[in-house]
Amino acid sequence: MRQIATELPGACLIELERHEDERGFFARTWCQHEFEEFGLDSHFVQCSVSFNRVAGTLRGMHYQQAPYEESKLVRCVRGSIFDAIVDIRPGSPTFGSYAAFELNEENQLAIYIPKGFAHGFQTLSPNTEVLYQMSEFFHSDSARGFHHSDPSVGIAWPLPVAAISEKDAELEKLAVE
Repeated sequence: MRQIATELPGACLIELERHEDERGFFARTWCQHEFEEFGLDSHFVQCSVSFNRVAGTLRGMHYQQAPYEESKLVRCVRGSIFDAIVDIRPGSPTFGSYAAFELNEENQLAIYIPKGFAHGFQTLSPNTEVLYQMSEFFHSDSARGFHHSDPSVGIAWPLPVAAISEKDAELEKLAVE
């Protein structure tokens, strides 16, 4: 695996090291030892999958507040997504800034999202599947989010929103404390 820095400190892309032959290829998608060498949280306790029927589906922006903040490793295994992360660490010089990446089944990139970031994505193709590994169990009482189109963040989503949960559609702006 190769770690690729992003403009937001602590977040990085993970590129697979593919071993190809006449059968296809083999690659590790996660390795505790390599993550520790990269200085990343390697303690994942939960893995989830999200299936999205239509292009333009939007999920986010989500995070968990203390003491249940979580690091995430997110990979698109079928289809394509526009993946956005926002720094919400109090006192961070990049607080409120976002970075976005296309993750898809061809480039096989993953995004490592450290604690203190919000996450969301929009599908760019139908029948998209996204895999998440999380360092903390889901705690509904600490689950938070903010509206995907908050102008103070200014995420440039590539498609009109075709599907969104009622809960995500009703999220408020990012609270600047």
